[in-house]
Amino acid sequence: MDQRSVINHRYVGRFAPSPTGPLHFGSLVTALASYLDARANGGKWLVRVEDLDPPREVTGSSALILEQLRALGMDWDGDVLYQSTRLGAYESTLEQLEHRKICFHCDCSRQRVSGLQGIYDGRCRNRGLNSAPGLASRLKIRPETIRFTDGIQGDYAQNLEHEVGDFILRRKDGLFAYQLAVVADDAEQEITHIVRGYDLLSSTPRQIYLQQLLGLPTPSYAHIPIIVNALGQKLSKQHFAEPIDLKNASSLLISALQFLGMTPPPSLIGAAPVSLVTWGAEHWDIQRVPKLAKMTR
Repeated sequence: MDQRSVINHRYVGRFAPSPTGPLHFGSLVTALASYLDARANGGKWLVRVEDLDPPREVTGSSALILEQLRALGMDWDGDVLYQSTRLGAYESTLEQLEHRKICFHCDCSRQRVSGLQGIYDGRCRNRGLNSAPGLASRLKIRPETIRFTDGIQGDYAQNLEHEVGDFILRRKDGLFAYQLAVVADDAEQEITHIVRGYDLLSSTPRQIYLQQLLGLPTPSYAHIPIIVNALGQKLSKQHFAEPIDLKNASSLLISALQFLGMTPPPSLIGAAPVSLVTWGAEHWDIQRVPKLAKMTR
């Protein structure tokens, strides 16, 4: 049965790649996991291009990623959302928080914060710096612990004050931070379920905290193991991960299904991508996904 024939309007998932290059095997596994979970639940699957950081983007990557998804049998619902078209919405969201006087401007360098093991110490919180070019905007954090149950990894808790500190909403270069944009976009697209890589697990409490401040619903989260190379590095352009070769689409999908805890039958070897993802949706069980932080390819 076509998994899209009966739409469950209570489930809206999404895949949100950054256009820093073509899909590699790690991003394929993430896309497939979110796609299968949406289709298995009769839900919608949206694609959002996170093109908020022009210096890191590679020309033509957005179109290439979409072509790759289609060639791999993963078609999406509705229009693709580009974050670069949403700057006004992010500005409005930031203004809401600033109006409540729970933001402040900061001139601390990345090197300084790195020297604090990445946990901001509140240096600029009470300095009263006025808005000016070259200053970041940070959110004042209350001393509380955010808890949630991850659909794969189980219970997770983080004390934002002690483990993160006041975090950035707009960077010193004027670009909006990922945490602000993703919360605004998930609300705008009415996302109910998020399946993504383990590397984003630790940022989830910040997103939940923002959702609570803004009176927005909190989606269900599930974080799959990230795929790493023999050196333990996450597959990425930075670590020279090879782009997926669509000539090997069938074998790549079978490998991705296996990484997600599934065992495609021998009869599917060499099958068309759409047949593989259809089989995957019909046999998907998120509890079979290994409860690990990373897996080596």
